[in-house]
Amino acid sequence: MKAEDLKLVVKEKYGEIANQSKTQNETSCCGTSGCCGVDYTIFSESYDKLKGYNPDADLGLGCGIPTEFAQIKEGKTVVDLGSGAGNDCFVARALVGETGKVIGVDMTEAMIEKAKQNASKLNFTNVEFLLGDIENMPIENASTDVVISNCVLNLVPDKEKAFAEIFRILKLGGHLSVSDVVLRGELPEKLKNVAEMYAGCVSGAIQIEKYLEIMKQSGFKNIKVQKEKLIAIPDEILLKYISQTELNQLKTDNVGVISITVYAEK
Repeated sequence: MKAEDLKLVVKEKYGEIANQSKTQNETSCCGTSGCCGVDYTIFSESYDKLKGYNPDADLGLGCGIPTEFAQIKEGKTVVDLGSGAGNDCFVARALVGETGKVIGVDMTEAMIEKAKQNASKLNFTNVEFLLGDIENMPIENASTDVVISNCVLNLVPDKEKAFAEIFRILKLGGHLSVSDVVLRGELPEKLKNVAEMYAGCVSGAIQIEKYLEIMKQSGFKNIKVQKEKLIAIPDEILLKYISQTELNQLKTDNVGVISITVYAEK
């Protein structure tokens, strides 16, 4: 599929998810009504005990907790890419305090609307949500101290352009901490080419080595994988797209979908 077509798939799927609660996302097989096959919540981690956590903003769509390692300090400006309903933004806001600023960027109108509603309920004046594309962000050059993102960059067709944009908006000495989905070993072509699996963060993932190399080529230094865990995708989900023989081969080849949290500096 063309990049623009993939983006439309992502916007459609996440627009549907925006109108549901975390509980609904977890109890339907893919986060949207009806059984489409991809479980959007299998990567998520618990935020319950984090300062700033707001349940209304948690749709269970992340694959890590990027703020956990992001070294966010009071008074700083943080940008969250693919901010959804605002979950990571509100956690980041608790870290930057009243004197800092948090900006969420998302390309799905329904998510931006939900995030703004959540911020309004909390009476936050230093959290802003912008409709925009990560490959061409509505953010000024060198204006950001920290960039975070949670299970979103794997959905961006042009990852080189995405990391170039992150580099552009960061101040000299600024850094990123992103949680994302990557691969060890090659996925079958059928999985790579299924748009639904792309929107579910699986077929949009690339090799971990390539992911880190793109960051390096974009100009980032001191790149460190802060956290890593294997994602167990249920067989019944994968069997909707590949045969039992192909699934057995995946396991034999030790091909894995991995959640990582990565730190890097400008």
